[in-house]
Amino acid sequence: MFSMIQNYIYEAEVLDLFSGSGALALESISRGAKKAIICDKSKKAIQIIKKNIQKTHFDNEIQIVNKDYKKALEELKNKKFDIIFLDPPYKTDFGKEAIKIILKNEMLEEDGIMIFETDKEDTYIESTKELAKVIGIRKYGRVKLILLCRKESM
Repeated sequence: MFSMIQNYIYEAEVLDLFSGSGALALESISRGAKKAIICDKSKKAIQIIKKNIQKTHFDNEIQIVNKDYKKALEELKNKKFDIIFLDPPYKTDFGKEAIKIILKNEMLEEDGIMIFETDKEDTYIESTKELAKVIGIRKYGRVKLILLCRKESM
């Protein structure tokens, strides 16, 4: 995945929503991103993220938000990001809702991208097509990575 988005990473502001271990944000920083905000509502995930930040020594480049995705997006609604990673639980509509909130609040930079992980490619493309444009899809078994940008930026 990082080879696909390499041109977007340098000096990027990154949001890693539904972060889990924080690996995507940390990898972005290691490849030249300027700052990353890691969001997850799970206290257990946040403990893992903090340990991973300590191991990588990226304390100054990372901000942690331990909230539900809607509360986190509300808190961050005045920020703009170059890259947004979305890896929500598969059997929810959290990803679709997060994309709508992000685009409605113009949280994605004009030339920014979202990388959305799902197992239901068609459902998500259909539900966000008024606001976002699909610029790439990669399939890895049942998992699909959908690269999206703001519709008006294309």
